[in-house]
This record gives sequence, C-alpha cells and structure tokens, in this order.
Amino acid sequence: MNNFFKIYLAVLIMSCLSCQTVPPGTINFNKDWKFLLVQEDKNNEEEFHLPILDDTQWSSVALPHSAHLEPLLVNDQWQGTCWYRKHYFVPAGLGDHKVLFELEAAMATADIWVNGTKVDHHEGGYLPVVVDITPQIKAGQNNVIAIRLDNRDNPFTGPKPLKILDFNMYGGLYRNAYLHIKNATHISHPAIAEETAGGGIFISFPKVQKEEAEVQIKTHIVNESTKPKEVKLQYIFKYKDEIVKEFTTDSRLIEAGHHFSFKNSHVVAAPKLWSPKTPHLYTLETTLLTDGEEVEHQSQNFGIRNFEFKGLDLYINGEKSYLRGVNRHQEYPFIGYALSDNAQYRDAKKIKEAGFDMIRLSHYPQSPAFMKACDELGLVVIDAILGWQYYLDDDKFRAFCYNSARQLIRRDRNHPSVLAWEVSLNETKMPIPFMEELDKIVHEEYPGENVYSCGWMDDVYDIFLQARQHRILHPHENHTKPYFVSEYGDWEYYSKNPGLNQHQHARSKRIELSSRQARKDGEERLLNQAKNLQEAYNDNLSTVAFGDGYWVMYDYNRGYHKDLEHSGIMDIFRLPKYSYYFYASQRAPEQGSPMVHIASEWSPYSPREVKVYGNVEEVAFYLNGKLLFRQKADNNNNTSRLPFPPFTFETAAFEAGVIKAEGFINGQLVAEHSVRTAEKAERLKIWWDESGKAPEAGCNDVIFVYIAATDANGTIDPTFTGEIQLDLEGEALIMNTESLQAEAGIATALIKIGDQAGNLLLNAQHPELSPAALQIAIQAPLAQ
Repeated sequence: MNNFFKIYLAVLIMSCLSCQTVPPGTINFNKDWKFLLVQEDKNNEEEFHLPILDDTQWSSVALPHSAHLEPLLVNDQWQGTCWYRKHYFVPAGLGDHKVLFELEAAMATADIWVNGTKVDHHEGGYLPVVVDITPQIKAGQNNVIAIRLDNRDNPFTGPKPLKILDFNMYGGLYRNAYLHIKNATHISHPAIAEETAGGGIFISFPKVQKEEAEVQIKTHIVNESTKPKEVKLQYIFKYKDEIVKEFTTDSRLIEAGHHFSFKNSHVVAAPKLWSPKTPHLYTLETTLLTDGEEVEHQSQNFGIRNFEFKGLDLYINGEKSYLRGVNRHQEYPFIGYALSDNAQYRDAKKIKEAGFDMIRLSHYPQSPAFMKACDELGLVVIDAILGWQYYLDDDKFRAFCYNSARQLIRRDRNHPSVLAWEVSLNETKMPIPFMEELDKIVHEEYPGENVYSCGWMDDVYDIFLQARQHRILHPHENHTKPYFVSEYGDWEYYSKNPGLNQHQHARSKRIELSSRQARKDGEERLLNQAKNLQEAYNDNLSTVAFGDGYWVMYDYNRGYHKDLEHSGIMDIFRLPKYSYYFYASQRAPEQGSPMVHIASEWSPYSPREVKVYGNVEEVAFYLNGKLLFRQKADNNNNTSRLPFPPFTFETAAFEAGVIKAEGFINGQLVAEHSVRTAEKAERLKIWWDESGKAPEAGCNDVIFVYIAATDANGTIDPTFTGEIQLDLEGEALIMNTESLQAEAGIATALIKIGDQAGNLLLNAQHPELSPAALQIAIQAPLAQ
C-alpha cells in the first residue's frame, strides 16, 4: 500500500462522522486508550468491561505501552492485572463490511470485550491476537473495547516462573494495534483463517537460481456475503517502484459462506536475490476484485532466496556461507518491551553494524517491526517460539506450544530473513513425540524443500542447536545434521557448568574472568570479555558448524537475579564495549568498510599491552606522533581461524598523550583511530542515537540521549560518575525512573517523543562542568 493511499484511508475512516460508507483498509489503532493498573485492595474489576463505565479518571495512553515503568535494575518486576479501554465511533455506512481487531501482542493473558460482550480469551504474550468483532460493532454509534491483561506466571504457557527466569516478561499492550475493515468477500487473515499452509497471502519459492526464480503465491479468499461472488486477483511485482511483472488470475465463483485459495506460479528472470550481503527486496501488490469491483488492496515486501544445506554446509543462493551471529532479548530500560517500530529498527541496525549477519531470537517471537528490519538490513533469523527450561506434562501446555508454532509460521513465513523455526523449548528436556509433533507442524505449515526446524536436542529437528558450554561438557563430534552453535562466550566462562537450571548454580568465584562485564568495570575486565569472545569464536570455527550466535547483544534484566546480565557487547543503553569492536573487525572491508579501533583508555592505569581490532593487513602504532610499531596481525592459538585477528602492541612506560593506530591494506592507508589520555573533566557533551531512523512524532518513538563529561580536548573522562540534570523544551518525556547517573563517564536518558513534529531542545547541566545543549529535529508522523 503506497503512502498516499495510507494517508487517504486513515483520514477517510477516522474523520468521516458523516460518511455514508466506510472503505476497506487497515487503520492504526494505537491512539486514545485509557489505562488502569489494578490495585487489588482498591479496584473492583467487575464493571470494567461495561461501556457505561466512567473511565475519565483513568490514564490516557498510546501504544506501544508498558503497563509499569521499571527501575534500571529490575529486582521486583511488577506482575498483576491491568485494563485498557478505547472509545471509537463507527460511521453508519459500515454496511456488510467485516471488522477485525488485531493486537500484535498482549502480555500475557488477554480477555477482550466489545460493547460489553466478551469476544476473546487469549493466552501467550508474544504472538498476535486477532478477533472478528463484526457482530458486536454498533454502526453510527460510539463503541467501547475493553481489554484485561494478566502477566502473572502461567503454568500452561510457561516458561519458568519469573522469580527463577533468566529474562523478564513485562506487561501491557507493548506492540501495535490495528483495525481491519474488510469487504464481506475478502483476503483472510492468516491468524484466524484456520488454514494449514494458507490463509492470507503466502509467498514461497519452489525454484531459485541466478538465471530465474519461480515465485508461488497462494491467496485465501473468504466469501462471507449472502450471495455468490465472482472473484479474481491482480498481482504486480515491483523492484524499487519499477514493475517487474503483472498478471491477473482467472475468475472464480465462490458461493456464499465458502472460501477458496488461488495458487499461482510465475517466473522472474534474472532475479535480484536476497542475502546478508545483498538484501534485495521486491514488493507484491495484490488487488482483490469482486464482481469486477476493487474491494481490497494489500502490499508487502518479499525477498527471493534459497537456503540449502549440502551435507553440513549452508549455501545461500549457491554460495557457501558461515553465519556470524548473536542472540537478542527485546527489552529496553524502564519501558520493558514497549519499543517503537523505529527503536526495533535501530536495534537491528546496531546488530548489523557490529559485524553480524545472523540473529537468534531468544527465546520467544519478537516484533514484526524487528523482523521487517532484518529483511531490509540482511540479517538471517532463527525464529523461536516461547520456551526456556520448562516443560509441563499436560495437554493444555502441549496444545499451546503447537498452536504457537503454527501462529509463528503464519505470521513470519513471508520474511526472507527466516532460515529456521526454533520450535523447541530451549534447554528443556522434551519427550520425543512432543518434538515430533512440533517438527511436523513446521513442514505442514511451510511445505516444500529447504524448510528447516531446529532445536537444542539432537533428535527429530532438521538443525541441531548446541550451546558451547554443552559441547565442552558433553562433546558431540559425529554430527549427522546441520549444526549451529546457538550460544557461546558467556556461561562457559561464568559458571563452567551446563547451566540447565541456572537459578540453582553458584556464581563464578572469579567474576573478573567472566564475560559478564559492565562498562563501569574498567579496561582490564572489558578486555578480558573480549578475549573470551575471541577465544570462543575462534574455537567455533574449528567445528563443523555453519554459524554461531554469541550470548548476547545487549545487557538485560533477569527475573531470578539481583543484577543485570552484563555479557552484552553493548550495555542496556546500547553503548559499545570493546567486544563490539572485535566483532565489527571480523567483517571484510569490502563488505562494510575498513576499520581499526584501539581498545584502551590510555591512562596511567591502562594495560601496557594495547589491543587494536581491525580488518586490515597491517597496523602502524604511534605515541605522541612517534611511530613505535608497524606489524601484521597476531598469530597464535586464539587467532588461527579468525577472518581478521587483532593486533597487540607491547608498549613500554606510560606517557600521557595520544596513541594512534593506522590501518593498511596493500600498503595503502585505509583507516585510523586515536585515543587521547583523559584529563580533568571540564564540560559536558551531548548526542543522541539515530541508527538509521530519525525520531518520529506520533508513534511513541523512543531514543537514547547520551551526556558525557569531557576534558578540554573532548576526551571522555571514564572516572566521572556524577549526576546529570537534563531539561527538555518540546513535546517529549524523559522515561528514566531514577536520576541520570553517569557510568564510565556517560549518563543516558531514554526520551519518548510526543505527537508534535518540530525541534526538541535538550539542556544538560552539572554544577562543576560547563553545560551542553542539543537540538533534535522531530519529523512528522509517517503514514502507517
């Protein structure tokens, strides 16, 4: 759907109080909700679902929304019940149109009423909730939708209870909401069509070659009118707005109350193939015609690609590939899961820029916006159902898992980024018949070749996922199926045990040697984290694995632990540690750009052994303008398989000033990086993280703003831990629930953007330092 059509549709539907008819289409339903966090000793919920309830004293909120703002360190995450209510006028001209209400997610058990009538009970907090609310809609009147959420532990959905869980499951309507207005004869929604390998629009690729590709489209049409309808579909393939192919199906008469799936195959000559190196995307424009009239239009991106295993090796479009990857939890500080779509994209872009081409979505389905970003940026995905160290021998639990697998595939099957479906309960002992049913579901929902299930047990599934700590303690060298190192670099250096019941294990006695290091822990411990990761990654390359996933990209909170999990290569505020630059250096310069990075603060307390990460052939190392060394990369047991080993320089006595690294390829200077000894802090510096998406009004966008204490030369003082005062001028809120305390010289504010475009002015102050100001241009809302 093009932007003009989106804008036209939104204005037409939402403002036409006097309209005679309502056009089909999808409108964003994120605004104008009322919200109440239930306090059991004060609130009586019995009438909260009724239209007549006076909710004027409830909070006014927009989605995505977190039910409860948490402190930075979440020691006692809120669990309980909350309510959302929305009043909306439906014009009289609704006719026989269908109305579907969709939530991209609702944590974790949702009960939904429309105009006082209960329409759905949904369990599970990560997959869509879609309800046909047509019978309850009152055209020409005000309507009320009421939603009760309960995020307390649920044995029938798992995973472990929060108090012994290795991550947090926050609360609220934390993704987008939509209202779909459809003709009585329409393209079905795959979440409620109850069609195996069908419902909605399903795009697959029976044949992919460089010369040509076969694109198969299966579109499910439902006739809920009272008369037979003659229907056909018009398809247009586009690449960057250029029409590649267009065609119209034969007509089909669908009787009242019946449905039919059109299945058509078409050849695209010389296709532009999707891969991590070249994430080419096409657009499919689909128009449904009923009795000659256009009644529905859908637009979606897709990528043509082929993932194929030859023996144990992965080939992407015929090219042998090793996927360097990472795991990710989807949380932000303070707001939990309630990231804007733009924030999801920024997270994905950081992952790509860190040198990764693969992301394992641990341990639950993540946002559609994040999936879209993976498609656009070229990040291959292992897509997972919810599961972690928990299995309940109960039919209701098993049914939940089976349904989750089906719904996950129906939601994400058109994403070219998805390599495999992790329909496995991570680090959980599962019965063989249970795994067999989940594997069968994958191949039922996505029939054909080169479709893969995966799981952490070496049974049943097409791909074996094994964490490095499991391999070390339980070697499994005779692999008979494709093998992926699903986690590494953390637990094997932390507790040196399999970690299958983490809350029961003792902590490391030598925490300084583990990979769990905060930015404030200093150079030596951060360098040790990077050393661990280098050693582990080099070891992974000695196995038959086709890829790996470091644990983890970002620091995160955990239900069972009193501290943040600090093994991220970026902290929870998305600030990099030295390990970030190690991974960034592993991408070939022709695939990104040449780089060198000095992993040192060059202070009197810095190690005299200086590490430089770079994807270059040689590095020249200078101190205060004097060339000390020019050498090739390290060559030892922990570098033997690395694409680009680091460079280590043994310096003599410390001398304050500037150290500089120059990187050379074929004798040519291609990159450089300098570090200056920090002096006494004198002033503040302020900047913000864009990561490919400008801040946007009207969508609850959130951005990180960083304030650093610097000396007269602009060098950040890593010893500064003061409190920063930050003032805003403009429509925005600081979401931090506590003071802005600097860590390793930098304080971070999470800013939520309001509804108005324009300039946002931020003023940062500290009583002993010169202030700093920043102006950020907030762009107008984009069509959604």
